Amino acid sequence: MVTSVPRLVIAAPSSGSGKTTVATGLMAAFASRGLAVSPHKVGPDYIDPGYHALATGRVGRNLDACLCGAELIAPLFGHGARGCDLAVVEGVMGLYDGAAGQGELASTAHVAKLLRAPVVLVVDASSQSRSVAALVHGFASWDPEVRVAGVILNKVGSERHEDMLRDALDASGVPVLGVLRRAPQVDTPSRHLGLVPVAERRSDAVEAVAAMASQVREGCDLDALFALARSAPALPGAAWDAAEAVRVSPPPPLPVPDTLGLRPQTPVRPGRPRPQTPDGPKVIALAGGAAFTFSYAEHTELLAAAGAEVVTFDPLRDEQLPEGTAGLVIGGGFPEVYAPELSANEPLRKAVAELALSGAPVAAECAGLLYLCRELDGQPMCGVLDATARMSERLTLGYRDAVAVSESVLAEAGARMRGHEFHRTVVEPGAGAAPAWGVRAPQKRVEGFVQQGVHASYLHTHWASEPGVARRFVERCLTS
Repeated sequence: MVTSVPRLVIAAPSSGSGKTTVATGLMAAFASRGLAVSPHKVGPDYIDPGYHALATGRVGRNLDACLCGAELIAPLFGHGARGCDLAVVEGVMGLYDGAAGQGELASTAHVAKLLRAPVVLVVDASSQSRSVAALVHGFASWDPEVRVAGVILNKVGSERHEDMLRDALDASGVPVLGVLRRAPQVDTPSRHLGLVPVAERRSDAVEAVAAMASQVREGCDLDALFALARSAPALPGAAWDAAEAVRVSPPPPLPVPDTLGLRPQTPVRPGRPRPQTPDGPKVIALAGGAAFTFSYAEHTELLAAAGAEVVTFDPLRDEQLPEGTAGLVIGGGFPEVYAPELSANEPLRKAVAELALSGAPVAAECAGLLYLCRELDGQPMCGVLDATARMSERLTLGYRDAVAVSESVLAEAGARMRGHEFHRTVVEPGAGAAPAWGVRAPQKRVEGFVQQGVHASYLHTHWASEPGVARRFVERCLTS
């Protein structure tokens, strides 16, 4: 089986060059031509895929070689792009920037090589003219396995400026496939963790995406870009399939050597029995809405493949959990922005606390961790965890190699997973009596909480790398 979807990787020399504008604009412009466009984002970013989904009408998907492993990039791409006419992959940071201290791992260049995809380099030309040729030549020649096949010049000031840039690039061998003028109307607002998610500004986001599409249509050679995408060779191997991944997922890994001086622990058992629920697929409630926008599509697909019915609810609006809820997943997002509103929804906070107290499986990542605390910035939260959370000036960011310290609804004690942290908040204490994870870098520490059926942690993980996590979670919903 092969994947032969035409594809482009949109990269840049550095962050801030305009990758999101160009990638989202291209997605929307091609979709407006009637093409089925598959949107992808390199790395763990949750926000850009929301804009991609708005541009294409399809779920935005991440391709993270660090969280998922290089071997899963092509299969996950094939899964997301199945049946599409074109795939557009937005890169992360600069083209060759990857996981800190790990070479090319998880860089845009790494993913482009794994996908055998041509790269279009978006260059912020606002403060240069002839030097653009040296920059493009350097990026195009740095790694001969990376095919930098075109340039889109962004933030060009005038026709004269454009002429100087084109003249300089004539001898580079890399064609100019687009020129975009400075256009503040396509800018999207940012705050402490990047762009404001689509869910928080939908009408404005729709207008911004339309402006991006218009700018790209006017400034880019869409026919040449589509021809370039079609030059990508077929990818061998089968597309990823959630049902198959759950079916063949290996048994829980054996405990690893204890490098943290920790003794694996077992969680505290439920304090009272849960009420009986009817037979049939178990409902797993998934937090959504403006406060909880961070979720990988594959998580929902894996849970469904493992036999659950996944129902999304909005903690800002819904006063009760979905009927028949047997498990709860609360991903990332911005509860710190909505702390007063979340706190004001007292009926739901009580429902979440009662579910957790019953021993039902609860998986909470980052924002979910904050929501389960006693309070967040002084606002009462669910009170499931004996901890408080507050905003911080310090950004915590990076991939983490983690070891499960305690047996939980997600993993056996001693199991390894790779995660990613991205937050400007602090939880005190940072770990419970039975911690969730032990991490070795940037310093050895334990973090997170395992109690009864709750697993709460700052780490974002991608379950496609360990499908057994979803199967284990659903099984606990069936038996707890």
